[in-house]
Amino acid sequence: MVNEALAPGALPPGLRIYAVGDVHGCADRLALMHDRIAADVRARPAAHVVLVHLGDYVDRGEDSAGVIERLLAPVPVPGADVVNLLGNHEVMMLDACDPRAPAGAMPFWLENGGAETLASYNTHPDDPAPWEAIPHEHLDLLRNCSLRWSAGDYLFVHAGVRPGVSLERQDPFDLIWIREPFLSFEGDLPQVVVHGHTPATVPAIRSHRIGIDTGACFGGDLTCLVLEGQRLRFLTA
Repeated sequence: MVNEALAPGALPPGLRIYAVGDVHGCADRLALMHDRIAADVRARPAAHVVLVHLGDYVDRGEDSAGVIERLLAPVPVPGADVVNLLGNHEVMMLDACDPRAPAGAMPFWLENGGAETLASYNTHPDDPAPWEAIPHEHLDLLRNCSLRWSAGDYLFVHAGVRPGVSLERQDPFDLIWIREPFLSFEGDLPQVVVHGHTPATVPAIRSHRIGIDTGACFGGDLTCLVLEGQRLRFLTA
């Protein structure tokens, strides 16, 4: 955890948000992060707590099944609301696990970490209909993830937004896939965008965006952004 700093936006009084970056199958890291968030809430009670997961729960790491099982479990922070956002890796997984999907959906997913996800369900790409090993409730959780969520001055999405397009007209594809021109944009946006999707060694804090994918599946930290009032801080696992 780092010391509090001035944030680029503000939240209404009494609201605290914990936003967790890309997990990518690191179930042990997510469990540790949830424990640290719960401890933080006990040490510093807040009137209203929201836990936001920014997507990319699956692929690359060794226990995607364990990550989704944890997301299905009771709220790890008593009394908190939970928002689960949709990431591009969830989209690839859902497409590949749809028997009606085009033939290329499964190879595309496997090229991007899907084999590790299937292994976490004790199945293999060469098995007949490997998606049948994935519990329906796991796929249903992913299907019901939100594209975006906002509070105060902040918009939470997986990847980012397209500059110059109003929030109401954003393409869902951009919300879960975009990198450029969003990452290099230096102007103003209607809200401060909190996002994952693009890994970096440390969080990116700009006047218009905060990126918190710090590459947990590549050996980096799993990062949680804590927003309250006009301040921000971080928890890591």
